[in-house]
Amino acid sequence: MSSANDIVQETRPLGFPWETADPFLFCVHHDDAYPPGNERMGPAASLAGRNIGQDFAGKDGWRMYHGEVVPGFPQHPHRGFETVTIVRRGLIDHADSLGAAARFGAGDVQWLTAGGGIVHSEMFPLLDRTNPNPAELFQIWLNLPAEDKLVPPHFAMLWSDTIPRCVFLDEAGRSTEVTVIAGSLDGKRAPSPPPKSWASRPDTDIAIWSIRMAPGATWTLPKAAHPQSVRTLYFFKGTSLRIGEHALAGHVAARVRSDVDARLQAGDTETEILLLQGRPIGQPVVQYGPFVMNTREQIQRAMMDYQRTRFGGWPWPSDDPVHGREEGRFARHADGQVERVGS
Repeated sequence: MSSANDIVQETRPLGFPWETADPFLFCVHHDDAYPPGNERMGPAASLAGRNIGQDFAGKDGWRMYHGEVVPGFPQHPHRGFETVTIVRRGLIDHADSLGAAARFGAGDVQWLTAGGGIVHSEMFPLLDRTNPNPAELFQIWLNLPAEDKLVPPHFAMLWSDTIPRCVFLDEAGRSTEVTVIAGSLDGKRAPSPPPKSWASRPDTDIAIWSIRMAPGATWTLPKAAHPQSVRTLYFFKGTSLRIGEHALAGHVAARVRSDVDARLQAGDTETEILLLQGRPIGQPVVQYGPFVMNTREQIQRAMMDYQRTRFGGWPWPSDDPVHGREEGRFARHADGQVERVGS
């Protein structure tokens, strides 16, 4: 049992997906060592022995997920929450029922408010035909409050070069780098989330930070701005991590107090942590697959609405579209606005 003074309140092993606390719904860490790609941007390797369409086994260190040619997630609906997709390595090709499209990676983040309903696909094109195509990403589901569950869908691109990175050195000169995807730290604020996000409200204290610590580094995580915020540290890379006086020997999710500073100390290898923090919404959560509402009746309505409208239909020639091999990182929004960044 933890005492009232312990910084670490609870630990749980990391599963698939990772358990989260209100206002978050879940977080999944995809890490796949894909081989070179073929002419169709799928893996240049045999797919024998895989449960194609439902391949989550991790054979040979990678998964096709629901993809049949290209790994990924062909068209599927969402209603009532948001997805925050952080691509650390590799690329994602996005297409949706509004006609929007994107290719993003290399530290980019897509923040999608599903709201009243959207259908989208998320495919992982393997562009390099000679070398391996490693892919690593987080997808976080952030809930919406009842009054915003049916807002018009909207996505924002947070391109890597717009996302703040704060570097701190300890007394021995060892570094800790914090990537601020949501919230603020050390006077730097993340790009704005979509307008109806729970994170867009000034009093919800949402923070999504990726923390990378050099071997042996120490860093003090400052207390949260809101006393009711719930804070979880997901220790997913490294041999060990110390939070205050609490030593973590395995990869776990650690619920920590948010009303006090917390001293972190990395073990003898590079250490990585994902921080999720926010003030809880505090409303009932009823989930059925890709729909997250407040009541069973609302779930039934979501299913009926999807069957009736397909949330706008699917304007693409296949369920799993990928963009051209030579296409760079870009976003084409539903209103026709196009953003283009580096390669």
